[in-house]
Amino acid sequence: MTSADWMPSASFAVLHRRSEVLAKIRVFFARKNVLEVETPILSHACGTDPQSSHFVTVLENPDRSHLYLQTSPEFAMKRLLAAGSGPIYQICKSFRNGEMGRFHNPEFTLLEWYRVGFDHHALMDEMDELLREVLICPYAERVTYQTLFLRHVGVDPFQTTEQTLKTQAASFGISEIQNIDKDGWLDVLMTHCIVPHLGQGGRPTFVYDYPASQAALAKINLFGVAERFEVYFSGVELANGFHELQDPLEQRRRFEQEQEQRQKSAFPPAILDERFLESLKQGLPNCAGVALGIDRLIMALLKTNSLAEVMAFPINRA
Repeated sequence: MTSADWMPSASFAVLHRRSEVLAKIRVFFARKNVLEVETPILSHACGTDPQSSHFVTVLENPDRSHLYLQTSPEFAMKRLLAAGSGPIYQICKSFRNGEMGRFHNPEFTLLEWYRVGFDHHALMDEMDELLREVLICPYAERVTYQTLFLRHVGVDPFQTTEQTLKTQAASFGISEIQNIDKDGWLDVLMTHCIVPHLGQGGRPTFVYDYPASQAALAKINLFGVAERFEVYFSGVELANGFHELQDPLEQRRRFEQEQEQRQKSAFPPAILDERFLESLKQGLPNCAGVALGIDRLIMALLKTNSLAEVMAFPINRA
């Protein structure tokens, strides 16, 4: 700690711009009659994403229950949708343990919203509209995951093998990585060979239609492709969206698959959100949802080099 660590890392000029962006987002959704909601940050359950590590605490009650800081408000918001809320959005704090760096902070601000009756293409249209208002940018480029791999890596991600991906990675100077499968190699090639090209020239890029194995919460179409999209700007991921899965049995099966992956990765098992699964049984309406990182959005707007420049107190000053 230094004598200046008590000071905010972002300037007050930046904090004013941050406030303006949040106000603009709320006006955007008010204009569209989308309801702002709040859901718990602490929950008895947690997500099963094999790449996420959770913060856990203990409730001082007779049972000394474990509670988890949420990595996303998704499950609770879907419970509201199943109860009949209609279209909703939320701006909230979310938490991912161990994520620190230029583009990561363990505590971050997330905008998440759900549109009843939308598929992922309709939600991309609305997200494009929001980005044009906030970033003052042109219409986004839209390109499929498959097209990007053919263009930048020279393989079809839906037809290739794990060995071919290893060979391609080596040709790009990527060293051998132990204990990763085909999806792991796809992620490595995406990160190193494709993402740096996305969202350049001040124009966002929407990447859509992912492998089914990379979308635990999305619908799978008749061609076996996940109805999922991601948004990039200046080579940085801003958002992740889905045409949401409604089948409770399929959702439980995918959660159990992710539990197995967590075990292989030495992550502790997640606590399945049985209330969320019960809400799917009662009936989640056809909808699409997306999570957008507010801190990264403001980084993109102000062309800063790190999250610390757009947050009052990142984790090293918290």
